[in-house]
Amino acid sequence: MPHAQPDVAAPVTTVRREAWVALFVSTMVTFLVVIDISAVNVAFPSIREDLEVSEAQLSWVISGYNITVGALLLMAGRLADSWGRRKVYLPGVAGFMVGSLLCGLAPSVELLIAARVVQAIGGAIVAAAGFAVVLPDFPPAKRSTAIGFAGAAGGLGAVTGPALGSILIDAFNWRAIFFLNVPICLLVLVLGPRLLRESSDPDATGRIDYIGVVIGTLAVGLLMFSIVQSEAWGISDARVIGLFIVGALLFPALVARSRRHPEPLIDLSLFQFQSFRSTNVGVTLYGFAFTAGFLVNSLVLQDLWGQSIRVTGAALVLPPVVAAIISPISGSVADRIGHRWVLGLGSTLCGIGYLAYALILDEAPHVFDRFVPIGLIAGAGVGLTVATWSSAGISDIPPPKFGVAGATLNTTRQAAYALGISVCITLIASGASKLDFAGYQRAWFWVAGCYFLSALAIVIMFPAGSSHDRGTVD
Repeated sequence: MPHAQPDVAAPVTTVRREAWVALFVSTMVTFLVVIDISAVNVAFPSIREDLEVSEAQLSWVISGYNITVGALLLMAGRLADSWGRRKVYLPGVAGFMVGSLLCGLAPSVELLIAARVVQAIGGAIVAAAGFAVVLPDFPPAKRSTAIGFAGAAGGLGAVTGPALGSILIDAFNWRAIFFLNVPICLLVLVLGPRLLRESSDPDATGRIDYIGVVIGTLAVGLLMFSIVQSEAWGISDARVIGLFIVGALLFPALVARSRRHPEPLIDLSLFQFQSFRSTNVGVTLYGFAFTAGFLVNSLVLQDLWGQSIRVTGAALVLPPVVAAIISPISGSVADRIGHRWVLGLGSTLCGIGYLAYALILDEAPHVFDRFVPIGLIAGAGVGLTVATWSSAGISDIPPPKFGVAGATLNTTRQAAYALGISVCITLIASGASKLDFAGYQRAWFWVAGCYFLSALAIVIMFPAGSSHDRGTVD
């Protein structure tokens, strides 16, 4: 007799109202973080004039933040899973708020950089635990949708950040950009204890591998510091090479220790999941292109084409709007058909957009007749991918591991962002001057190539079907 086919349970799609409200509360902080990053770029001229600082000093207002976040993400994710996501997340929001307040009050660039580091400590915790603190309340069939809404908030933050920053600077001064975070973070701290449900890894022993934390933090920190400083010191400088080698050599030590410790900084069992392994490969290639592409476009508009801040803002605003509209939809589609083709299509569209920049544009400014329409293609690709990477990486991960899994992905992405920016700045500088189009063209080719490789990697490596489909296969 033929064997009876087992009934396949329909995916659970019911989500409590409190879960959606909790998602909104946590997304508010993500929204603030993105606004803060994009608005700070607009504030650079005002900060330079007010504090009378050099470009090198000013660059550390961003670099200090990025290096700190990258170095602490793994530790923050492990602490969240072991101690409790809400217990770690809310102090992270408080740290981000205090850092923002100190940034607004800073009387010198040295204190501003120090305040940005404080802000980054809170930002690392928020980035590591932000999704993990709310996702346990969403069934697997709805998690990509939830992350898609968070991605839309990030897209809206990128859109409103420069405009809001300009308004605040014009009405008050650059300090208002940081003060804006304080009341909203206070609101989250008031609502969070009521809306966010505590969760953690039930298998966690609470014994954190503090030696592993030191090794991992130094490894990521030294790598990112060497990448950032390669722009000022030169990529062949002995200090850059030495720091990079030391950081790289610490990783095998961290992996070896993670194999032995009951509460390792890196949970190596995560890499048993094909979806997690392939997402790390894909998001690394994607990260090489993502932030670097935005930087190249901004430099082309302002340095090569000599456009004003107002025109630059208008030229850059539409692609993030498209991304913000598409992002929640892409999450819902990924829930139904899986992440492979959503990410593959999105990364391909991003690659097509940047390849078109390199092949169609030239030294003459073509802002609204060529640059902006091409940007809409890349914006659609970003909408399909920017939040979908996170949901893809944790699509098969058990809920108790959400924190460390998300932190591992974010660490990979942060390091890729820094390296991609360094490569693009080197390619641009390889031209005869900042008015040499060839340097920008080479940077666009790099970005496009990384996006295409990311699409190829995810289509080849990522498992087929949705997470629910894979969960029903014996």
